[in-house]
Amino acid sequence: MSFQAYLDSVKAKTGKTPADFKALAAEKGLTKHGEIVAWLKSDFGLGHGHANAVTQVILHADKPKVSRDEKVDNHFMGGKGSWRPAYDDLLNQMQQFGPDVAVAPTSSYISILRNDKKFAVVQVTTNRLDIGIKLPGTPVEGRFEESGRWNAMVTHRIRIDAAEQIDAEVLERLRQAYERA
Repeated sequence: MSFQAYLDSVKAKTGKTPADFKALAAEKGLTKHGEIVAWLKSDFGLGHGHANAVTQVILHADKPKVSRDEKVDNHFMGGKGSWRPAYDDLLNQMQQFGPDVAVAPTSSYISILRNDKKFAVVQVTTNRLDIGIKLPGTPVEGRFEESGRWNAMVTHRIRIDAAEQIDAEVLERLRQAYERA
């Protein structure tokens, strides 16, 4: 479900827009993420995801908008900058899978999407790239380890310590995930 779909669903259920909720939260003096989520869940019967979406708008609507490219750039600040060429090359190769490959950066990783459906993630550290791949039912073997608690949005994790490790095997797994998305 897209972020806007969450907000549309909340409006359909409650008749209120994020601006309405923002005004109500201000009247109640609610300023912290957890207390706003709890209030939306208890007073309006919203599920956690829907309450979280509204809370994000309440707390961050007035912040300057950051472009997708700027959000991606933020992942390569400081010591992480050495990974930018490897990431750019990887993204270029994934875009060869089809015209519907896109990125959606979050604060902690970059989601790789096919028609808005996540099939992989890339997380950058100073020492490596971690690539998460969504391939349910595919055995865990070799360097393709279970994602476990690292990221619940994907099933497998590959730790890349050197750009050369992004090889045909990694790209084939990414292609398989893309095709299933």
